[in-house]
Amino acid sequence: MKRILVTGSAGFIGANLVKRLFKDMGEGLVVGVDNLNDYYDPSLKEYRLRELDKAKPEGIGYSFVKGSIADKELIDRLFREYKFDMVVNLAAQAGVRYSIENPDVYIESNIIGFYNILEACRHYPVEHLVYASSSSVYGGNKKVPFSTDDRVDNPVSLYAATKKSNELMAHCYSKLYDIPSTGLRFFTVYGPAGRPDMTYFGFTDKLLRGQTIQIYNYGNCRRDFTSVDDIVEGIVRVMARAPERRKGEDGLPVPPYAVYNIGGGQPENLLDFVNILQEELVRAGVLPRDYDFEAHKQLVPMQPGDVPTTYADASALERDFGFTPKITLREGLRHFAEWYKEYYGQRPA
Repeated sequence: MKRILVTGSAGFIGANLVKRLFKDMGEGLVVGVDNLNDYYDPSLKEYRLRELDKAKPEGIGYSFVKGSIADKELIDRLFREYKFDMVVNLAAQAGVRYSIENPDVYIESNIIGFYNILEACRHYPVEHLVYASSSSVYGGNKKVPFSTDDRVDNPVSLYAATKKSNELMAHCYSKLYDIPSTGLRFFTVYGPAGRPDMTYFGFTDKLLRGQTIQIYNYGNCRRDFTSVDDIVEGIVRVMARAPERRKGEDGLPVPPYAVYNIGGGQPENLLDFVNILQEELVRAGVLPRDYDFEAHKQLVPMQPGDVPTTYADASALERDFGFTPKITLREGLRHFAEWYKEYYGQRPA
């Protein structure tokens, strides 16, 4: 019977992963941890938790714990009590621009919190630690598509620096304590019940209120958008196969450590993305058919911490796990628009 810890379980990716585990596991235990902070509207996190309560099948144990991974005593207690077989660390303070104004929370959650997870995996050994990294580690790299073989030594935000730090810390613990760990560099995740600070969600809110949306780099940014369903499929496949523990020529353990990109591999121009989004919002009835989109668009310069292009080389994921993200941007945004209509209705401008 597998015992799995999912941190950030009330978050966008975390909640979708727990729901998928409910479907896949015939038996076992899932423990979710989340601090339910107010980085964005906590009611959305509470909605996700209610959806998980409704989705839990018979035969699977499920427990949600409200708390922070930066609370070392809490994390140690959970590992000691449940003796997890597997850990998926998705808890993190996200957001590039937010990290410029609020650096403290990134150090607390992304550095201290991840350290606590690694220490717990050291003292209460697990079969596999899977953790979220980010495409932001590629920083200002000019070579595209981004490959996990590329150097990632030039982060352009504190958020990116903390995610690169996670990879280095995981490698160190893998080497020293033979902890199988896999980092996943996610590329611009989107979908239903997503994060309101993400572009597609924020644009929808502003358009509905009759406000102007700002399109950075004068519309010349390209993003490798990845549906949350594809992200979860990738996580589940990676969870099932940990990096192999083996000895090197010197007789010492070779770090059972790996890093993969999970991205669609088809970067979209932001202007094209906005056009698809507006078409799907009209189709779902979120916005009226005669909405004047041109009057609500503004092209603006690049913002600090942003990069012009994200573009995943996910060939290693396909090679090792037989999976490449498949959901098109239109299909994914259609799912989002339909969810938005159902969740919010047509909110007044």
